[in-house]
Amino acid sequence: MLSSRNFLTAVTVGSGKGPFESVCIHLYPRLKCFLKKLTSSAMPKPLPRCPWVPADKPYYAAYHDTEWGVPVHDDRRHFEMLILEGAQAGLSWDTILKRRDGYRQAFKGFDPQKVARLTDAELEALMTDPGIIRHRLKIFSARKNARAFLAIQKEFGSFDAYVWRFVGGQPRVNRPKTMREVPARTGQSDALSKDLKKRGMSFVGSTILYAYMQAIGMVNDHTPDCFRAEAASVQNLQIPAVHHPG
Repeated sequence: MLSSRNFLTAVTVGSGKGPFESVCIHLYPRLKCFLKKLTSSAMPKPLPRCPWVPADKPYYAAYHDTEWGVPVHDDRRHFEMLILEGAQAGLSWDTILKRRDGYRQAFKGFDPQKVARLTDAELEALMTDPGIIRHRLKIFSARKNARAFLAIQKEFGSFDAYVWRFVGGQPRVNRPKTMREVPARTGQSDALSKDLKKRGMSFVGSTILYAYMQAIGMVNDHTPDCFRAEAASVQNLQIPAVHHPG
């Protein structure tokens, strides 16, 4: 076995280089291999997600990973998503998602009873609220929709019991291979849209409601390669009511 002194002599003579340079040349391949293994183990590969999820927006990925496509059976969450999806009309979901807390504050924690009691003056004041999209028709529609929402609760016992009838009480799992296979609307969203409009709601077109159905898990449109494809439909998203003053 070579001593350290003999090793330096060997690599120096064999390479024609100085001792330090010779050792570096000799060890570089092993060091490169070691560093490659170290970095690959320390940096796990990103989870495969639906292609519409931006890689550079963690809050967007969190929404996709924990909410989108998970069956909702909490009426306040239903009302929240109806407001948010309606607000999205003509805009990107990212625009609304970044303002979610603003909407929660503006619309009383998405409590339909409190929203139904908002006065014209209170709704008008929201036109100056930078935390939401300041669109008069969308803002005033929240009160009208809240009143229709409460009427549905009274008739069916809960909005949840009402809305899930449109898919037979079970999530529709589609497994689109690409985003091109994801429809903008379906017969179910057409029927739901028609019925909600008849009951007095606005900003509930079929395309808006299909996005709502995806969001609250009535439809599972996660692509097959997405890590959430199988898990989403077997979960139930029960969000406890949170008290918001005012």
